[in-house]
Amino acid sequence: MTFYCKIISIPFLLLFFFQCVLGQKINENYVLKIRKNSEKIILDGQLNESIWENADVADNFSMILPQDDRKAYQFSEVRMTYDDKNIYLAVIFFNNTIKGDYVVESYKRDFSFGKNDNFLVAIDPFNNMSTGFAFGLNAYGAQWDGTMYDGRSVDLNWDTKWYSEVAFDDEKWIAEIAIPFKSIRYKDNLTKWGISFSRLDLKASEKSGWTPVPRQFPSIIMAYSGVLDWDAPPPDQGSNFSLIPYLSGVIDSPQKNFTSNQFNPGADIKFNLTSSLNLDITINPDFSQAEVDQQVTNLDRFELFFPERRQFFLENADLFGNFGYDNIRPFFSRRIGLKNPIIGGIRLSGNIDEKWRVGLLDIQTQEDLEKGLSGENFGVFTLQRKVLDRSTIGMILVNKQSIGELKNTITSNADYNRNFGLEYNYFSADNLWNGKLVYLKSFSPDVRNDDAIFASNITFNNNNFLGSLQAEYVGQNYNTEVGYVPRTTYYKFDTTLKYLFFPGKDSKVLSHGPSIGSIQYFNFDGAGIDRGTELGYEVNFKNRSEMMLAFENQFIVLQNPFDPIRTGVTSLQALTEHLWNSINLYYSSKPQSLFTFDLKSSYGGYFQNGKRWLFFSEMGYRFQPYVELNSLVSYNHITLEEPWGTNGFWLLGIKSNFTFTKNIFFSNLYQYNEQQKLWNFNSRFQWRYKPASDIFLVFNSSDSGMVIPNRNWNLTLKVNYWINL
Repeated sequence: MTFYCKIISIPFLLLFFFQCVLGQKINENYVLKIRKNSEKIILDGQLNESIWENADVADNFSMILPQDDRKAYQFSEVRMTYDDKNIYLAVIFFNNTIKGDYVVESYKRDFSFGKNDNFLVAIDPFNNMSTGFAFGLNAYGAQWDGTMYDGRSVDLNWDTKWYSEVAFDDEKWIAEIAIPFKSIRYKDNLTKWGISFSRLDLKASEKSGWTPVPRQFPSIIMAYSGVLDWDAPPPDQGSNFSLIPYLSGVIDSPQKNFTSNQFNPGADIKFNLTSSLNLDITINPDFSQAEVDQQVTNLDRFELFFPERRQFFLENADLFGNFGYDNIRPFFSRRIGLKNPIIGGIRLSGNIDEKWRVGLLDIQTQEDLEKGLSGENFGVFTLQRKVLDRSTIGMILVNKQSIGELKNTITSNADYNRNFGLEYNYFSADNLWNGKLVYLKSFSPDVRNDDAIFASNITFNNNNFLGSLQAEYVGQNYNTEVGYVPRTTYYKFDTTLKYLFFPGKDSKVLSHGPSIGSIQYFNFDGAGIDRGTELGYEVNFKNRSEMMLAFENQFIVLQNPFDPIRTGVTSLQALTEHLWNSINLYYSSKPQSLFTFDLKSSYGGYFQNGKRWLFFSEMGYRFQPYVELNSLVSYNHITLEEPWGTNGFWLLGIKSNFTFTKNIFFSNLYQYNEQQKLWNFNSRFQWRYKPASDIFLVFNSSDSGMVIPNRNWNLTLKVNYWINL
């Protein structure tokens, strides 16, 4: 074990060769002064107020895509001011070189960045190049907002109160924005914030930013932000206390044997302990309005990951849920409330100062004596400190505790399960290098050894080259009942190399190049148990369409019996070896078209010398900005020896989104999963009748037959109201 742990530490040790990267802010010479205003500003997209004539202008944007070595062809201007309550932005995006129809999906909030003409602003109110807030608008005025973490990622599940209006014609589109000081968190008496502005113009296939940003990075990455220079410290937020009560009513199908009419009251409470640290309390939470999961054909040997969609768990989620890697998570909030309803919970999260962040989460579920289910308490404590220029050191403690009369009669799980973790995240000042070192240890009754995880990675990414190395050790007895670690007892090495060529400006191709990736798993005796190698070649076009061709080789030694079609016919035996090749083709169309599509096809071998052909497509058509129609078609054709024989699994989905206004939405999702013999329908109506206040009407149904009327359905009406106290 010692030998392998030394190897696993290699990616982390390499980080120290790059710690000398300079820490000075890259674009510190890009300064926008913001001055206080006493004039009343009316949000109408007209910019008639005199303050906009005298405010400093952020203009002369730099192109990010398709080239990052020149100024943008389409001109842009941004101005800012503030008063005692709000920060204001005025944005003008000119169509000086290319005119045409604006490209938008709909009025839907938190739109897809790459499929809309849009404006984004990232605010770094601690000037730490790590955490902050992002706001955006598409050309028709749909809002987009989220919290920023790791200096480059945006969590769009965060919603807050802010106001905007958009006006446009053939020559330009204009946006006016008001962001209340109470809607964000910031450090007191700090007069210099980080600030980034970004524009995406799909008709010109141009992405640009106020500050120069290399094209391999997101346009609002904080390492390349400019400086927002206040004429005086922003005003004190004062007390900020909000109450959001709700009432929901549910009607269930009689076949569920539930009460036909159920009325549930509850509430969320938000309180700012400081200008940057907030406390959230939820009482009898209701998540009926959360989006349903998209069905999948499951041919994997391990548990699948489905993202969290419940609002209470999503704000500041990076502090809790991003610890570790995608396949190594000591905390995964979706585990909470699976069997028992949640009684309530609290969450304390935010910045203590410009270097420290803290998170505290405690959730209590209800005991069910009739079903023999113990009540459970879930607690998480996490602490993060900024070190060097943009790096962080983090700690997490996760506790699951059974409580109540039934806690000593539980047979499925132990009375408690705990996890402790340490994590070091490295980001160089220029963002070319990043890496991570992770240590996790679990604590369960009667388990005393081989219950830890060691993992590390390092990545280098510049304009042309990407190289990544990741190593993992997962102990046999590591156990996280509130996390996501789908497999244990292995060493893993994951390597990726990619190189991109950039043709001349007259080419229709933006970039193209080869890639190679290798993932290898070993057991503790050093024998290979999994190996996947992929050779690919990708082509990225200037119109933002993409294509990739890849050859894949797969070798697997099954560690447990496995049914390769997961329908219960029979299972392959443990320790049997399986080797096959396949070829994969992927194409994604340009987003400017009203009709868009993604296509994927794969053909090759499968377990037990079988054959597998996969066809996958997602197609969409929009009548912008009011109607968006999408379809998903997936078909797996698998040929194996008896008793499995030949099997075909269809996965079908039809989704329609109607955005009648920026406040009224109606969505429908109809799915069929042939592997599970399941039909599912979800319909959701939402009216945002006031900022952050909604009325939801949600219908869900599922059945094993298409012709038979749905026997399992429910209809939920939920009303919430945001009250500032």
